[in-house]
This record gives sequence, structure tokens and C-alpha cells, in this order.
Amino acid sequence: MNWISNVVPPKIRSMLKRETPENLWVKCPESGALVFHKDLEANLFVVPGSGYHMKIPPRARLDALFDDGQYETIPVPEVPADPLKFRDVKRYTDRLKENRAKTGAYDAVTLAAGALQGMPVTVAVQDFEFLGGSLGMGAGEAIVAGIFQAIERRTPFIIFTASGGARMQEGMFSLMQMPRTTVAVQRLKAAKLPYIVVLTNPTTGGVTASYAMLGDIHIAEPGAVIGFAGARVIEQTIRERLPEGFQRAEYLRQHGMVDLVVPRAEMRETLGRICRLLTKASPVEAA
Repeated sequence: MNWISNVVPPKIRSMLKRETPENLWVKCPESGALVFHKDLEANLFVVPGSGYHMKIPPRARLDALFDDGQYETIPVPEVPADPLKFRDVKRYTDRLKENRAKTGAYDAVTLAAGALQGMPVTVAVQDFEFLGGSLGMGAGEAIVAGIFQAIERRTPFIIFTASGGARMQEGMFSLMQMPRTTVAVQRLKAAKLPYIVVLTNPTTGGVTASYAMLGDIHIAEPGAVIGFAGARVIEQTIRERLPEGFQRAEYLRQHGMVDLVVPRAEMRETLGRICRLLTKASPVEAA
């Protein structure tokens, strides 16, 4: 207890208390440097010194992607809240309520449509902050709905993946989203519309084993972890030391699993160029 707590009356003490946001400074996981959160936000959540790509909220990503930050949010389908009546240390329904309140989203996938360099596109963004971006019925239904919207609107479909894999609280219902999303991707390709996947950190598990690796073009953000099983599990299984940088975006690019590694600041321009190439649209006129 300090002298303020002992001597100063509560009402005056409350006036002296300085309200400081908890996230005023953010520590870079790579360099350890502290970055002012406003500077980090202005730099698309990329640490200025180290170039480390931190997780970016879906809304911020969509604002940076679409022309003038203007887009239409596509409603995602509602699904049964707790088909297995699952409970571990707390009820699954309570976990859903907490994550919906925290993120402001119905589930781990947000859908939007708008113009990218003047070209209409449909976009899905997977949010790791919502139960680790896990693939459950809500996320699966949203991806399928987004693909069907792209087919209806005759636009390319772009998805930003970020996930730890299938959602264990939904069991087999979660695993069934892998073939369901795969079939939806095949319908998109049958309609001769581009399917572009942007792999962000991390993209693992059943997501990597389904729609995340079925794109016409695979782009990864720098340093993103991409794989099915974790590196430690693989090492224990094969009893060998894995190469340096294994499962990182740059390693996968060198070994042909990823087409491009693109910094976040260049993502909008790169996606616009690829969409125009794949749809044979006219190039953007230089300003």
C-alpha cells in the first residue's frame, strides 16, 4: 500500500488515477522492441523495425484491402450453437458468447464484397482471435456461403486463412467442414472464377488439409507458420531434426508449396494484379 492509498480519500484518489489503455505499447515477439499501438495500427500491424507481421483484425484488413475502405458485409449463416452439448472447464455455449463479445463477429469467418482496384471481388477473412480461428460449422458455412456469393456475383473469391485447425467442441461436425468447403471450391472452379488463398500466421491443421491449399494462387505473409501437424510433433514422429525455418512461408516458397511471399503493405496491389490476370481484365490505368 502506498501513501496515496493510505492518506488520500477515495473520491480524490479516483480523480488522480490516470486511465491508460492496456495495449498502449505492444512488444514485438521477434525483436522485443516496444511499439506504440497507434504506430503499429497505422503500419497495418507490421512492426516498423523488424517487419514482423502481427495478427490484424478482420475489419482493419478489409479497410486496407478495398478501394477507399468501402465494402459490403455479407451476413454469415447461423448454425446450431452446441450440437454435442460439449463442456470442458466451461460450456461451449459460454465460450461462443465470450468470443462473440470479444470480436463482435458471429464466428471465425467474416465475409465482405466490394471493389479492389476497380474490380469486384468477394472476400473471406478468418480471425485467429475467435477460438483460434478454428474450423467449425459456423466458419464452414460462412466459407461455403462466401463462395456461392462469388459465383452468383461472378467475382474472384479471396480468402485470408488463419487457424489452428478443426474445432474440437464440434467433433465430427467440424471435420465435415473439410469436404464441404472442398466441394464448394470445386464449384467455384467449375464456374471458371479465380480462387486466391492468402496464408497468414498461423494456418495449420484441417484448414491446411482442405480449402487453404486448393487455391489457383497461394500467397503467404512473411514469416507465417503453415503446415498440418506441428513441427515438434513431426520431429518426435520421424526422430530427426527439422531444417531451419521449416513450415515458415519463405521455406515453403523455396520448396514450391507457396507461389508468393508478399508483405502486407504490398498485398492490395498484388491481389489486384493477380485478379486482373486471372480474369483477363484490363490493367489499372496509371494515375
